[in-house]
Amino acid sequence: MSGYKASLLARECGGQLQGPDVELTGMAGLKEARPGQLSFLANPSYAEFLGTTQASCVIVPRSAAAEGRTLIISDNPYLSFAKALTFFYNAVKTRPLPGIHPTAVIDPSAKIDATATVGAYVVIEAGAAIGANTVVMPLCYIGQGTSIGEDCLIYPQVSIREGCRIGSRIIIHGGVVMGSDGFGYAKDGEKYFKIPQVGNVILEDDVEVGANTAIDRGALGPTIVRHGTKIDNLVQIAHNVHIGKDGVVAGQSGVAGSTFIGDRVVMGGQVGIIGHLKIGDDVTFGAQSGVLKSIPSKTVASGYPAKKHTEARRREASVALLPNYIKKINALEKRITELEKKLKDK
Repeated sequence: MSGYKASLLARECGGQLQGPDVELTGMAGLKEARPGQLSFLANPSYAEFLGTTQASCVIVPRSAAAEGRTLIISDNPYLSFAKALTFFYNAVKTRPLPGIHPTAVIDPSAKIDATATVGAYVVIEAGAAIGANTVVMPLCYIGQGTSIGEDCLIYPQVSIREGCRIGSRIIIHGGVVMGSDGFGYAKDGEKYFKIPQVGNVILEDDVEVGANTAIDRGALGPTIVRHGTKIDNLVQIAHNVHIGKDGVVAGQSGVAGSTFIGDRVVMGGQVGIIGHLKIGDDVTFGAQSGVLKSIPSKTVASGYPAKKHTEARRREASVALLPNYIKKINALEKRITELEKKLKDK
C-alpha cells in the first residue's frame, strides 16, 4: 500500500511530530514492527523495547525519550494509537457496494435507503427501515417495524426483532439477538404463566454490541442503551434495563431486569447485577463483582457481595488469614479441653 507522512499521522492522531518526517505504510507492536511501520508505547512495561524497535516512528508519552528517532509525542498515546490505526484501516478497507443481494427477502413495505447494503439471505419484515450507508451483512433478520439509522454496520447472523429502534453509527457483531423476550413469568399454582413481552429495545447513537450478546425487549416499555456505550461479547441485558451513556460492559456480564445503570459506568468481566437496583453515575465494578444492592455515584466496587473496593480488599485479606485463625482456634479448643480435664481430675 502507499505510505503516509509521519506529519500527517501526527495531525490525525492529535500528537506532535519530533524528528524526520518519514513515510509510514502500516502499524505494528514495538517488538514486531519493521522499518516503515508506526508503533506506540502506552504501557510503561514495554519501555525497554523503545531503544530496540525497528519501527520508523513511535507514538510515545511526553515523558519518554529516544534520541535519533522519529516520534509522535502524545498526552494520550493509547488514544493516539487508536486514531492512527483507524486512519490506516479506513484508508485501505473496502466498503461493500450499495444495493440489495438478489437472495434477500424484503417485504415491499420496508424502506431501504438507496445507499444501504443488504447482503445475501437477509430477511427484512414489513415496515422496517434501513438508513443511509448502513450495511446489513448476510443471514441477518430485521423484524417488523424495526428501524436502523445511518452508517450502521450489522455483521452476519444478527437477529433484531420487531419494533426495535437502532440509532446511527452503531456496530452490532455476529450472533447478537436483540429484542428477544424478557424472562417474565407469573406463578400459576405449580406452573408458570408466560407474561407477554410487548416492549422493545432502543439503542442510541454510537453504541457497539459484541458477538453473541442478548438484549431482551421490555415487558411493557423499552430496554435502553444510551449514547456511546460499548458492550462486549456474551453479555446478557434483561428486560427494561436502562444503561446510561458512555458506559463499558465487559464480557460475560449480566444485568437482571429493571435495573437502572447511570452514565459512564464501567463493568469488568463477569459482573452480575440483580434486578431492580439503581447504579449511579461514574461507578466502576471490578471483574466478577456480585452486585446485590444499589450503588451510589462515583463508587469503585468489587467482590461478592460487591462493596467499596477498599472494604472488599480488607475482606479478602481477612479471608486469606482464615487458615491461620482456624489453627489457632483448634489449638485453643485443645488447650481448653486439657485445662477442663485437669480441673475435673483435681
